[in-house]
Amino acid sequence: MTATTDFSAPYPTLEQLRATEDRLRGRVLETPVWRWQTGIVEQALSPDTEVWLKLELFQRTGSFKLRGALNNIAAMDVDALSRGVVAASAGNHAVAVAYAARVSGTNAVLCMPRTASPVRIAACEAEGATVRLTDSIHEAFALANRLVEEERRTMLHPFDGARTAEGTGTVGLELMRQVPKLDAVVVPVGGGGLCAGIAAAVKQQNPECQVFGIEPYGADAMYRSFREGAPAKLDRVDTIADSLGAPYALPYSFGVCRRFVDEIVRVWDEELCRAMAHLHRDMKLVAEPAAAAATAALLGPLRARLDGKRVALIVCGTNIDAARHAEWVARGSAAE
Repeated sequence: MTATTDFSAPYPTLEQLRATEDRLRGRVLETPVWRWQTGIVEQALSPDTEVWLKLELFQRTGSFKLRGALNNIAAMDVDALSRGVVAASAGNHAVAVAYAARVSGTNAVLCMPRTASPVRIAACEAEGATVRLTDSIHEAFALANRLVEEERRTMLHPFDGARTAEGTGTVGLELMRQVPKLDAVVVPVGGGGLCAGIAAAVKQQNPECQVFGIEPYGADAMYRSFREGAPAKLDRVDTIADSLGAPYALPYSFGVCRRFVDEIVRVWDEELCRAMAHLHRDMKLVAEPAAAAATAALLGPLRARLDGKRVALIVCGTNIDAARHAEWVARGSAAE
């Protein structure tokens, strides 16, 4: 689904993104890029194609989420820090908030669905956070909102807001320095915070570079939002990519994505599994399903359009237990 430009919506400027990068320097890692030249890329794409992986799964806490979490906490005053933070998340954002709270001298309560990976829950508790389990992600958000009212905690939203987009935009700043003259950047989309920030950084430096956001069919709130022209809400989320399972889009991230993202493209869970298998076999990466979304799109619905291009794929996270990873890689290998 293609964007309709809205020039009235707020967005992070290059000046704000660069100030955020300065603010976060030394607190987050500048993650590497690596060119994929073997296996499926060599077999399925033309020799002229350059595929670059932005390896944000090597970030502290195992995903890009730390950038937004730290940037949001940096804006809190002393009184707010003393009351603590709260977040609702299926995992990666929760892990990032737990770590960010600890290193920033505050405390965190994390509202997580019971279906969240035990690895992620354990990682949050290891950072000293309090974990509150709920029956669904909808209930997790409801509980987090209650704690904002009852305990006056600061909500650290997993994907919406200016501070979050400024944080994720630093991924785009790094990428544009590391791999100049890109033809396209392909970004996984959950609630849109990562895609919004990266797209803002990319398009303000190279307007000719295409930005594609990738969602699973079972969690396509941003696709529907583009189609409807306003943030959409899902009745049900059904995908193996729990990190992309945002139940709705929200105004800020939607507005930034609509301004800077060329198109939202959807992939099936089977395509995510195959992409996980390729990333594991060819690149030796333990990518969770969300982190395989950009690869799935390149090898699936975007293959013809990006063949022969200089393309960057955002590999956004790796917080997955070994048994689940092995299960889905085997499923992907069997489907080839």
